[in-house]
Amino acid sequence: MCRNVPLLFLDLDDTLLDRAGAFRRWAGEFLDEIGAPQDDLEWLVALDADGLTSRWDVADAIRDRYRLRVSSLDLVEALHQGVLDYLQLDRLVAGALRIATDAGWVPVVVTNGSTEQQEAMIKQTGLDRYVIDWVISERAGVSKPNPRIFALAAQRVRMRLHGAWIVGDCPETDIGGAAAMGLPSVWLHRGRRWVEPRFRPTYTVDGLLAALAAVMDAPPMSRPRGGGRFQPYPAR
Repeated sequence: MCRNVPLLFLDLDDTLLDRAGAFRRWAGEFLDEIGAPQDDLEWLVALDADGLTSRWDVADAIRDRYRLRVSSLDLVEALHQGVLDYLQLDRLVAGALRIATDAGWVPVVVTNGSTEQQEAMIKQTGLDRYVIDWVISERAGVSKPNPRIFALAAQRVRMRLHGAWIVGDCPETDIGGAAAMGLPSVWLHRGRRWVEPRFRPTYTVDGLLAALAAVMDAPPMSRPRGGGRFQPYPAR
């Protein structure tokens, strides 16, 4: 039987965990190790594109640029482990998740990416102790913003989509997924401006703590009609 309590879908990279910061710290150390200038840091960060670029493509680009006598496989493993080594769960985020859970919310991670990589991030940081479950696109066979991945996540925890919220930093996959289902959402702007004309988040905030506060303070909302064309509250 599905439970009638609020479901909270949470993105992983750069929402719950500061993956961008971890990559930047690893990249700086890596450049020092190979004797490359720190001026190349922004090139590496841009190449990574917040983890959207395939790790194999990142490794091949690094090998070509610096003419490294190391296999792409070794570089891929170094990149994967290096990011994990610098990745930490913020204590304030952990505390906020605990508060949300105590208030009756059910936090579930919904993330795109490889099962091995994303599960390692969830478990090695201890995030698995603060969420009820997680769904990863590679294992699920469907990616955000496809509504099916959120439906699968709801099924895993035996809950209804009605009343659910989506929190994330990606306009297309997170907020677009919410709009497709007619669900309210919170966008973590990370210093960016909203430019997508087709839909908007319910709230715009600067970090996860503010996002959770916005969700818990929001008035009860019914799922909008109209095939997912959600009319948001004014963004903060």
